[in-house]
Amino acid sequence: MKILLCFGTRPEAIKMAPVIHELKQQKLDFKVCVTAQHREMLDQVLGFFEIVPDYDLDLMQPNQSLNQLSSKILKYIDEILVKEKPSLVLAQGDTTSAAMVSLAAFHREIKVGHVEAGLRTYNKMAPFPEEVNRQITSRIADFHFAPTVKSKLNLLKEQIPKEHIYVTGNTVVDALEWAIAKMEAEQLSEEIQKIKALINPHKKMVLITGHRRENFGEGLIQICGALLELSERENVELIYPVHLNPNVNGPVQELLSHKNNIHLIDPVAYPSMLWLMQQCSLIISDSGGIQEEAPTFNKPVLVTREVSERMEGVEAGFSFLVGTDKDKIVEEAIRILNHPPDFLGIENPYGDGTAAKQIVHILLDAKNV
Repeated sequence: MKILLCFGTRPEAIKMAPVIHELKQQKLDFKVCVTAQHREMLDQVLGFFEIVPDYDLDLMQPNQSLNQLSSKILKYIDEILVKEKPSLVLAQGDTTSAAMVSLAAFHREIKVGHVEAGLRTYNKMAPFPEEVNRQITSRIADFHFAPTVKSKLNLLKEQIPKEHIYVTGNTVVDALEWAIAKMEAEQLSEEIQKIKALINPHKKMVLITGHRRENFGEGLIQICGALLELSERENVELIYPVHLNPNVNGPVQELLSHKNNIHLIDPVAYPSMLWLMQQCSLIISDSGGIQEEAPTFNKPVLVTREVSERMEGVEAGFSFLVGTDKDKIVEEAIRILNHPPDFLGIENPYGDGTAAKQIVHILLDAKNV
């Protein structure tokens, strides 16, 4: 068996890292290719998880369209497929990299394994373009590593053969456990120390993130309005690592900079984000990864989206769908800050930290790979 792992963004790298470590542990033949659909954020995670790619396509360009990116991935990954001749390509999640790498492998009649398969909203514009990316990948994949039973049921509903679906849990939990152990063994980074100096330990800290295309414009303005209202409460302070996309950064800086109790900071490294999640009382975010990570820290998340492909967290009581309605965000935030949920005894809906081991052992046991 010869495996090629391909990914391009920070979330993909986080979720692929445990699989890479397990492949090393089992001494399997594999190579790592990054498209670098994201650059700096990807490089931070590669460094933290001690991953050195065998191939780096370095495809990130400012303001390139999805079609331009897609065409480049198809072109350059094809050269690597021809050279390496892998028996299996592993893709992760729902990025443009995942969909195009899977399509390229299919064109070369190479089998595809899909890590984090089966997430769905069934609204092709929410999230855009991720919902279509993951559906495309599911039509191509031969191994579907579903993080939850709900994901498996989605795939079964789409006529994916049950013998090709494996419920493993989400590798994000494996990554968190590895990362927390590493952080505990090391001193706080300089970045974390700077953030720590900003925060008043006597106040309830609310962590904010946001980057979804569907919230650009009026949705983001509504969210900022809610944050302004929350910041007026004396016992609350907000910390917001602001995404560099000008559609996010521009309005956020205009509406929230130099306000009491709001700290706008640059995007932070992965361990710094984990530290912030450990320290906060509440998270307000449109991030899928944060919805999956928060249960490990027993933290509630207000999800600023109308729909989520991660309803397991909602059903377990960790996540609350609030959309971008200012009044709803404020109301729910105050309710949770005043009466924090008790997560004692509630199992993590996204797994037990053994997903990567399960994935690699499934591949070891598979025939005709």
